[in-house]
Amino acid sequence: MKNLFTILLFLCAFSAFAQMPSRSDKVVEVTQKWRVSIPYFVPESLIFSSWDDHTSTQHIELHVKRNLDNKNIIGVKFAHFRLFQPMGITWWDGLLDKIETESEYYPGHVRTMGLGMSYQRMLWKGLFATAEVLPQLQTYLDLDGNKIKNGFKLYTSYHLGYHIAFGKKKHFFVEPQINCMLWTSDNNAPNGFKQLDDKWRNYFLFEPQIYLGWKF
Repeated sequence: MKNLFTILLFLCAFSAFAQMPSRSDKVVEVTQKWRVSIPYFVPESLIFSSWDDHTSTQHIELHVKRNLDNKNIIGVKFAHFRLFQPMGITWWDGLLDKIETESEYYPGHVRTMGLGMSYQRMLWKGLFATAEVLPQLQTYLDLDGNKIKNGFKLYTSYHLGYHIAFGKKKHFFVEPQINCMLWTSDNNAPNGFKQLDDKWRNYFLFEPQIYLGWKF
């Protein structure tokens, strides 16, 4: 409960700061009010393994956003992915030989699905800040794919990036950004999963990412 309160407090503070007016702000209407985007990434599991391999995250994510004006953008986020190890393990943990990878694999998988909200504030030219909140329903599966039990996790992310539009009418855009993620623990996790989760952090700092999208 303490973790949840901290996350919500941080989100409120972030949104309040992002909406602080400045003398240079000129809030005007925009002609392209809607946008859809997906995060572009090439995870290692998709290069060296198939969709059904144990280490495939099977990640699907979609963002639908609406410009309230030229400064403020709200949106809905849908995400589905499958975890084979704790989210708190970063790629540099392996490089520093802190873990033996397979010893940190779950005794199965966690299939996660969520529908959340986002707020994006344009700060200066294309520079923006975004906060996303994603409640997640989790299904714990054993190694044979059989359901063990259900759980819940609240996932939040905070982004700083730059919006770059292309084309004659600036419909297509890319948004390179740096993300920081924070999430609550799932108290309903089965023992084998919870023991691994408790060993690792419940945050992930400075993940590079790029969104590809279309405005209309």
